[in-house]
Amino acid sequence: MKDLISKIPDHRKGLIYISFCALLWSSGGLFIKVLTLDAFQISFYRSLIAAITIFGITKIRGKSLKFEIDRISVLCSISYAFILVLFVTATKLTTAANAIFLQFTAPLYLLLIEPIFLKTKFEKRNLIALVFCFLGMIMFFFGKLDFSGIQGNLLAICSGICFALFSLFLKWKKQLHKSENTISIIIVGNLLVCLICLPFVYDKLLVNSTQLVNLLFMGVFQLGISYLIFNEGLKYVSATESMIIAMLEAVLNPIWVFMGVGEVPTIYSIIGSVIILLAVLWRTLMVKPDEKLRIVD
Repeated sequence: MKDLISKIPDHRKGLIYISFCALLWSSGGLFIKVLTLDAFQISFYRSLIAAITIFGITKIRGKSLKFEIDRISVLCSISYAFILVLFVTATKLTTAANAIFLQFTAPLYLLLIEPIFLKTKFEKRNLIALVFCFLGMIMFFFGKLDFSGIQGNLLAICSGICFALFSLFLKWKKQLHKSENTISIIIVGNLLVCLICLPFVYDKLLVNSTQLVNLLFMGVFQLGISYLIFNEGLKYVSATESMIIAMLEAVLNPIWVFMGVGEVPTIYSIIGSVIILLAVLWRTLMVKPDEKLRIVD
C-alpha cells in the first residue's frame, strides 16, 4: 500500500487526501441528525475520542507534540472549540444544509478581518464576495421557520465567525511565532470542547452500544483521522486548492442527510446555498499569479 501511494505524484496525492477529508467531514451532519443524544453529549464524546485518536496516532508515528501556553495558541484552541460546539448545536436546531453553508461563509469573514489584524491589503473583490455572501445568508431566514430554526441559523453563522477567527489566529501564530505546531492546538481545542460540555452532560454520560459505535466513527474518523489526513494533504496543495476541494463537504453534507433521514432544505435555503457557494468559489479562483506564489499552508 505504501509503495502504491509513493508512486502517486505529490500534487495528485494532496488532492486525493483533501477530497477524502471532505468526504469524512460531510458525514457529520447525518450522524448528528441520526443520534438521539443532545448536542452537548455528541460534542463531548466526539471531541474526547478525537483528542485521544490524534494524540495516539501522532505518538505512534513518532512525531513530537509541543503544547504551548501563549495568547495566540489559547485563542486558537478556544475558537476551534466553539466551531465544533456551535456547529453541532446548529445542526440539531436547523437543517444540515443551513448549518454547513452558513458555517462555510468563514473564508469571507476572514477576508474582512485579516486586513485589520494582520495588516494585509483589503481588495474590492473581497467586498464584492462579502456582499453576495450576505445576500445568500439572508435567504436562509425566509420561508417557514420556527424559533428553533432561526436559533440554529444564528448559531451556524456564529460557527462560521469562529472558523474565521481560528484561521486568523493560526495565521497570526505562524507569522509571529514561526510555528507550525497545529496538532497540539487541535488536541487542546477538542479537550476544551469536553470541558465546555461537561456541566451539561455529567449526569447523562451513559450511552447504548449503537450510539457508542456512531460516536466512535465520528471521533476517530470524521474528526480525528480526517484532520491528520488534511494536515498531510496541505503539504502538497495550496491553501486555495484546499479551500475549493473542501467545498465538497458543503455539497455532500445535505445529500447524506437527505438520503439518511429525508431532510429537505427549503427552496430559499437552496438559493442561498448556491449564492454562497458561487461567492466563495469566485473569490477563491480570483487569485493572481503572484498571490499563488505567496499562498502557504
